[in-house]
This record gives sequence, C-alpha cells and structure tokens, in this order.
Amino acid sequence: MRAEIQNLVAEIEKSLKLLAQRMDIETAPHRLEEFNAMTENPDLWNDPDKAQKLMRDRQMLVDQLGNYESLKQDLADNVELIELGEMEDDREVVTEAEEAIRRVRDSAAQKELEALLNGEADGNDTFLEINAGAGGTEACDWAQMLQRMYVRWAEAHGYEVELQSEEAGSEAGIKSVAYKISGPNAYGWLKSESGVHRLVRISPFGKGTRETSFASVWVYPVVDDNIEIEVNPSDIRIDTYRSSGAGGQHVNTTDSAVRITHHPTGIVVTSSEKSQHQNRDIAMKALKSRLYQMELDRRNAAINEAHENKGSAGWGNQIRSYVLQPYQMVKDLRTNVETSDTQGVLDGDLDRFMAATLALDVAGKSRSEARGE
Repeated sequence: MRAEIQNLVAEIEKSLKLLAQRMDIETAPHRLEEFNAMTENPDLWNDPDKAQKLMRDRQMLVDQLGNYESLKQDLADNVELIELGEMEDDREVVTEAEEAIRRVRDSAAQKELEALLNGEADGNDTFLEINAGAGGTEACDWAQMLQRMYVRWAEAHGYEVELQSEEAGSEAGIKSVAYKISGPNAYGWLKSESGVHRLVRISPFGKGTRETSFASVWVYPVVDDNIEIEVNPSDIRIDTYRSSGAGGQHVNTTDSAVRITHHPTGIVVTSSEKSQHQNRDIAMKALKSRLYQMELDRRNAAINEAHENKGSAGWGNQIRSYVLQPYQMVKDLRTNVETSDTQGVLDGDLDRFMAATLALDVAGKSRSEARGE
C-alpha cells in the first residue's frame, strides 16, 4: 500500500477513535436499548414534549452509531480491496479503492467535527446580527461585506436564510442587519462567529488611504417551545416605525416595523420585513433568544471567559482580523488559524475558522470538567 494511502488510513482510524470516545461507544448499545424500552411505554405520549425529546435523542444516537459503523466498514472493505488488487496486479481496482479511501477520510473528518456539536442549543436554528462599528461609511460598507459573507456561507451549507431587519447606511453599506438561519446545527456552527471583526484595506471611497473598520457579529439560538423564557410585560417597550431598509421590495410604506427594548438588560431587537403583527412576534422570539443566550453565557462563564470579553466594536477586542492591504491575510485571534485566501473567506469559506474555535471550546470545556469546575 502506498505511503499516501497509509497516511489516509491512519487519519481515518484517528477520526474513528475520537468518534468512539465522543459517543462512548462501549455504552452506546446499552443506551439504545434503554431508549427502545422507553419508546415502548404506552404512557410515553402523555407528555408530548418529553416524548419528542426522547425520540430526537434516540434518533441522534441511532445516526451516530450508524455513521460510525458505516465508516468503519467502508475503511475495512476498501483496505481489503487495495490489498487484493495489489496481489493480482489489478491497477483499476486499486485506483478505485484509493479514491474511496479519500472519500471515507473526508466523511470521517466531517463526522468527527459534527460530534463536537453537543452543546445544549447547538442543534437549534439561529439568529445572526451584524452591526457597523467604528469607522463611519467604511464600517457600514464592511458590515455589508460581512452580510454577504455569512449569507454565502449559509446558502453553501443548505441553510434557509430569512431576513429579519435591515438598516441602510447613510452613504453606503448597512448600519445593521439581522437574519434567521435555519437548518441542522445552525447555531452550533455559527456561535463561534460572535464578536468584533476588524478590516484593514485601502479605502474604496476615494480617500486613497489605508483604513481600519470594525463591525460586530452577534449569534444566538432560536428558542423552541421546549425552552421556557419568561418576559415580564412591564420590562419591555414596544415601538413601531417605518423601515429604512436598503430598498426594493423590503421597504415598508407604513409603520409596520417593530422595535422591542428590554429595560433590565438593555437588549434591543427589531423586525421590519413582515406585517406589524408578524414583526411583533418575530421580535419577541428574538428577544427571548437573546435572553436565553445570556443564560447560556452565564452558565458557561468560566469556560468562555476569554471569549465573552469582546468589548464594543472598535475597541480593539476583535476575534478576527481581515487584512486586504498592504498584504492579504485573515487571522482568527483565538485559534491563530490564518489564510491568505481573503477572497475565499469573504465568499463564505469559513469552515476552517469555525472548526478550530469549536475544537478549542470543547477542549476548554473538557479541561474545566476535569478540574471539577
């Protein structure tokens, strides 16, 4: 077997080992038996919410076991085919099996990464907000570049992207925009993007000087009916106003946009793309999601302390730096992952950054658990 393929096999075996550890492979069959026994309880659906969670958890375990066994079998089958092909000097069989090994490697790496998405709300849909920070028109233009970047990332991953609200910049770009992004593990993937993003480039607005711009990104999970978030009506103020979006079909001609201000926390959420009744409902859901995110942050404060001190957009507490001039480099300041393919990143190629931050968070959580924190 060629050295390249031996290395691929070693990579796959490493991924399988990590997958087995994450899912606790030794106890998984016993847990599945317990799930099966509970699903046969005739009183199960007396509590629909509890029953649905049980069925989801059971299906997740079934999928994990199936993926693990499938990868393990595919690896064994193709290693055997390579060995047989080499013994019989059948180059076509060897080539096909090697290509299959490469596909197994890619699948195993993806499943290994997905296994890290085991946080309380990782599987939920998510809200994503972008706000221009320090830098005036430059920052508004940068916020719009980030808007395009995240929409492209989401669409490339098959997620549904729904515009919630948008406020145009006074001269160019956007002051703010909010989306709901729906699909498997949407929050789990995007949560690492919360923070300040810094851009360095030559100004495209005729100045000819190098400019630094900032924008903040906030990501928080969509809360479902299984998560109870109480909002005291006396704690909020609801205002209606006319949308000032970017134009076209999204501009409201009546005061149908809704802004909800939560006085105890200072949280402000808006929705402007639907009717006033729909916007009120969307904004309330967004507020509950923000409050839920605050609760998640509070619980994980010890683990995420370094990530929570983001500061205001423009105060230097950025999580990622995008440099277009005098050289080209995107660097994540938490993981030190970097690339010179700036255009690829701005076109939505963000997986390497998300994966590294996710792995770092899981490692930090594991260390904290080991210390009993």
